[in-house]
Amino acid sequence: MLTGQLLELIFESASIQRWNDHIRPPQGFTELDKQAHKMVYAYVLGKFEEESVTGLKFDWVKLIEGGLFEFLHRIKLTDIKPPVFHKIMEEKGPEINRWVLEQYKEVLGHVNSGLYARFQKYLTDDEYSRSEKQILKASHYLATQWEFTHVYRLNRGLYGLENESRSIEGRLKEHGSLVGVSNLAVDANIRNFMDLVGQLRFQQRWGHSPRIPQTSVLGHMLVVAVIAFFASLDLDACPKRLYNNYLCGLFHDLPEVLTRDIVAPVKRSIPDLDRIIKSIESAWFEEKIYPLLPDSWHEEIRYFVEDEFANRIRIDGKRVDTQITPEHNEHCYDPLDGTVIKACDQLAAYVEAFLSIRHGIRSKHLTDGLSIRSLYEGEEGIVSGVDFGSVFKHFDPAGLSV
Repeated sequence: MLTGQLLELIFESASIQRWNDHIRPPQGFTELDKQAHKMVYAYVLGKFEEESVTGLKFDWVKLIEGGLFEFLHRIKLTDIKPPVFHKIMEEKGPEINRWVLEQYKEVLGHVNSGLYARFQKYLTDDEYSRSEKQILKASHYLATQWEFTHVYRLNRGLYGLENESRSIEGRLKEHGSLVGVSNLAVDANIRNFMDLVGQLRFQQRWGHSPRIPQTSVLGHMLVVAVIAFFASLDLDACPKRLYNNYLCGLFHDLPEVLTRDIVAPVKRSIPDLDRIIKSIESAWFEEKIYPLLPDSWHEEIRYFVEDEFANRIRIDGKRVDTQITPEHNEHCYDPLDGTVIKACDQLAAYVEAFLSIRHGIRSKHLTDGLSIRSLYEGEEGIVSGVDFGSVFKHFDPAGLSV
């Protein structure tokens, strides 16, 4: 399982402001949000490539890992202005990458030495994950372009803005051979879907309480996905199980783009309200989301977002909610650890509350949120074989002034 120290590093990205030398919306332009949006773009591009007869051959696990590696890389370097960053990487890339690897050697090597070795190879070997890097680079520029459309409207006439526009367009054209990039250019439906995903950047978590750092629903989704990735490594998950767990984490709050966040105390206070909300989400998804996506994707998205916290497999193509055994850790069973995703979600929520209180911003809602930790004490901290309790212990409320 990932360490508390690594999880704190991931949350640092929620404080890294993007486009901070431009007029920009007050929410949704953090590095965490950008990386989350990028990984949804990576899923979309990956699906198009996977289904095309002329598509790029790639590995989903390497794509997910590559997204994590680039995220960690950006956490250390993203304060550098993009033109300067690209110039530095062109001239001093190997030295910069060695420095970044040194920053993560202890924390990431302690979590998983094999993962650290792949991180090292990803940054130092141009041929390693070549196809996955191409998809991720295109996803990066698509997410940047999405941000820039909003920045452009607010900064029209600003000196240098047109040059930035041409630079982004030029870099995207370099990836025009990807099926998904071409499809996004002409398919209004898939662009509208990505716009809806982008709106989750502006939906703030804990909307009834001030917090530092603020996190959006979309950023939270990526944090849950990253925790699920590390949990899957602990489970020695087969590639399909890791893929499912990561993407369930990445999409688990996608319905909130339609309903907005309905806080847990409200759901718990009214009998049967949670079931009614789920029913509404499902109906609206059918009406508003699925028509924007290729038909062939619908069943997989349903698998990720409907009853997302239940363990499930498939037998003869049909979903079966059941405890996942070692026997089910095979591609043919399509396993997904819903109880692990729930623990990842609650860990992320707990750390959101904990970090804000540690920064000196607290409220009754946040202090109540610290009670999540009690659910993962002792034997209850082990969920489907994954030790969540040790991560909760890193964020000890005893040292907080609550």
